[in-house]
Amino acid sequence: MKFCWTTIMVKDMEASLAFYTEVLGLKVNRQYQAGPDAKIAFLGEGDTEVELICNTGKPEVHYGDDISMGFEVQSLEEVLSLLKQRGIDPITDILKPNPHVQFFYVRDPNGLKIQFVQNL
Repeated sequence: MKFCWTTIMVKDMEASLAFYTEVLGLKVNRQYQAGPDAKIAFLGEGDTEVELICNTGKPEVHYGDDISMGFEVQSLEEVLSLLKQRGIDPITDILKPNPHVQFFYVRDPNGLKIQFVQNL
């Protein structure tokens, strides 16, 4: 068995694509209309992708606080600077649970928690 993708239901495809491509740096692999009310986009490189689905017939999106997506970065300070330029505030301070890792969280345009993690 192979893990293929994570699906995220989004309220606004354009805002979500901007976040995932410009902030997270994911590449759009393919996108298409999936019926009169739905658009789908697949992003990422390698074996695992992020699938965004925007269904205008279902405008409400609900995420729990107990799920997040994590992205490894080279420098948390560089990410914080990029986020500040885009008006995105972290929802936590930088957390350092052990001497080998530090991280913080933001929310994507839909409210999903995104974790930026730096291995030390």
